[in-house]
Amino acid sequence: MARKRKKPAPRGDIINHSPADLYVPPDDPEVQKKLDWFQDQKLGFMVHWGPYAQLGVVESWTLSDGDADWARNGVDWAQGGEQIRERYFALNKTFNPLRFHPEDWAQFATQAGFKYLVFTTKHHDGFCMYDTKESDYRVTAPDCPFHTHPYANIAKHLFDAFRARGMGIIPYFSKPDWHCPWYWAQGQEHPIAYNRNPTYDPAQKPGLWDEFVRFTHAQMMELVTTLGPVEGLWLDGGQVRPDNGQDLRMAEFAEKARKAVPGLLIADRTVGGRYENYITPEQTVPETALSVPWESCVVIGGGFSFSYGATYKTPRELVHLLMRVVSRGGNLALNLGGQPDGRLPPQGVASALGMGEWLMHNGEAVYKTRACAPFEAVVAGDIPCVLTQVAADNAVYAILLLAEGQALPACITLDIGRVFASVRVLHPQADAVFVNGDGGIHITLPDDIAGTNPLALALKLTF
Repeated sequence: MARKRKKPAPRGDIINHSPADLYVPPDDPEVQKKLDWFQDQKLGFMVHWGPYAQLGVVESWTLSDGDADWARNGVDWAQGGEQIRERYFALNKTFNPLRFHPEDWAQFATQAGFKYLVFTTKHHDGFCMYDTKESDYRVTAPDCPFHTHPYANIAKHLFDAFRARGMGIIPYFSKPDWHCPWYWAQGQEHPIAYNRNPTYDPAQKPGLWDEFVRFTHAQMMELVTTLGPVEGLWLDGGQVRPDNGQDLRMAEFAEKARKAVPGLLIADRTVGGRYENYITPEQTVPETALSVPWESCVVIGGGFSFSYGATYKTPRELVHLLMRVVSRGGNLALNLGGQPDGRLPPQGVASALGMGEWLMHNGEAVYKTRACAPFEAVVAGDIPCVLTQVAADNAVYAILLLAEGQALPACITLDIGRVFASVRVLHPQADAVFVNGDGGIHITLPDDIAGTNPLALALKLTF
């Protein structure tokens, strides 16, 4: 008997991801292999960027009357939904990010320690950041001033630059398209409801829905065949789902897409089932380790899209966030919204580079690791400690997450339930004196480390 699927949590909810107990493991060996690759990467660079950056608004959401209560705070550039949509949809005619240099983005991402890119090729507003053949609402169209720029096909140039540095590519793609005449369709017999869903009932107008499915499949196939090679697709818009009357025929798409790209990962987020190959908590970290592949998407500062005057997380906060995610078995997709001029916000860049400097010395405790029970511990001085492991190397990593100004004690005790043969500090590299005893392993830190306040201290314990 098929289990009844739980509804996705609404945007803004603290969970906002599919339940792990309903995860369906893929049976395709190529997809399984790609999932292993994905879980090795640990840190992805997510970017929300489009014409909406010019206004500093919350991506596409101001367009939806049904989301007005939270998405239109601070909107002072239009009155009411109709005027908002008119002015928003015209932002393509002023989008001209002349300071966009894809190689600069890729160099930054490399230095910050990112291993793959998740980029918004199309958000819910329908504007395509690549040269789609299916829509004129795109960055390469004649009515967008950026279309004459050598980097006008933004996603392609970004993907090429990141791929050249060995990073994986996972395009973000919105299934709902609020600019598409086959989703927000006109000419209905009743007042049009501009919310997250179609302006019509697909069951009542199957021909219109079939046109939308054809259009959406064609765009997704463009992403995997003309902008490739790609590792996966990050599909947003969980309302587009069969049990909500919006069957996108994902089985049909997955079959043809994986013929073109064997092992293609599909994250049909919040939908569950066979085509949500990993689940994606939004703006949160699960309280406990999850036994299924997952990736938290969290902003470095502000919102997912660029916002003026945003406050950004510090390097310390980013390192601690990353280690909480990794110690619980997940990946972290850190988001930084692109500026209207084509650059990345300098405050967010600086914080991420601080994280990258830490990763340069301590990355072996992060990349290619897996969760390690008991996952967390507390050492003397109430310093939180998280654990990761590389089982093949007979190694456990203990990472102490120090608060700002908190000094490392000279001695610490870790109760991990194992007897260890060696203890090494990853940075600055040094062996530590230790004793396996009652209550765990007692470690004396080197003199030049005790009393300092690193972002986090990583220890490698072998057994």
